[in-house]
Amino acid sequence: MQVKLIVDSTADLTDAVRSRVQVVPLTIHFGDEEYIDGVNIDSRGFYEKLIESDVLPTTSQATPYAFEGVFRQAVSEGCEVVCITCSAKLSGTYQSAVIAAEEFGDCVHVVDSKTIALGSAILTEYALGLVDAGLDAAAIAKILTEKREQVHILAMLDTLEYLKKGGRISAAVALAGGVLNLKPVAAIEDGAIKLLGKARGSRQANNLLSQQIEKAGGVDFTKPVLLGYTGLSDALLKKYIQDSAALWQEHTQSLPCTVIGSVVGTHAGPGAVAVAFFAP
Repeated sequence: MQVKLIVDSTADLTDAVRSRVQVVPLTIHFGDEEYIDGVNIDSRGFYEKLIESDVLPTTSQATPYAFEGVFRQAVSEGCEVVCITCSAKLSGTYQSAVIAAEEFGDCVHVVDSKTIALGSAILTEYALGLVDAGLDAAAIAKILTEKREQVHILAMLDTLEYLKKGGRISAAVALAGGVLNLKPVAAIEDGAIKLLGKARGSRQANNLLSQQIEKAGGVDFTKPVLLGYTGLSDALLKKYIQDSAALWQEHTQSLPCTVIGSVVGTHAGPGAVAVAFFAP
C-alpha cells in the first residue's frame, strides 16, 4: 500500500521535498489581519510585514477539521498516512492531527517531531527515504519516533531586537547587545529558542556556532542536513557557509538551503542563519 506523508506548514521544506508531501497550513495573525500560511502569504510577504509591524505576529494551530479532510482524501485513494507535526509543546497542531486520525484506525499514524522549522523538515526528508525503501506507515512512524531524538537545530541571530519585542530579553540587554555588536547563538529545543551564548561580531558568532555543532556530537552526513535564513536576503547565510567551510567541504558537495518560516522568524528576526542536522 502506498504511503503518503502529510506535514504542517511550520516545516521549512525545500522545494524538492515539498513537491512530494501534502502540507496542512497554520494561520498567521498580524493584529486583526489573518493569513493562511503558504496560501495567501509567502515567506517574502511575511518578512516584509514583520519588518514593518510594531507588534509580533501570532500563529493559530491547524484544526482537526483541516487534518481530517486530507486524511480522508489520502485513505480514499488507497494510501496509508504518516503525519509529521511540529512539537506538541509548541502548538496544539499535533493534538489536532491525533483527534482527526482517530476515525481512520491503523491507516493514519501521527508523529510528534519534537522539533520545528528546519528540524521537522529534515525529519520529513528522512521519512521520504523510508517511503522510497518500501516501508509501511507503521514502521516509518516507529523509526521517526526513534530518530527524532537525534535532530538538532542551531541558529545565529543578527539582532536582539525581536527577542526584546517577544519579551524574551529586556530592552537594556537588547540595547547593550546592539552597541557591542553581540550576535546571539541559540538552539531550538521543543520549538522554543534557547540562548546558548553571545559573541561579538559575525566571525566570532560563526565560531561559536561551529563549536556548538561539535558539542552536539557533530553532523551525520549520511542523513539530511539543511541550512536556512530569515528575512529577505540570504547574504549572511552565504557568508556563514564560506566561513565554516571546514565543517562541510570534506563531506558534501552541496548544502541544501531554504528560507525559515514564520514561527522561528517571528522571534529571530531577519538576518538569522540556522542549521539542522542529525547527530550520529
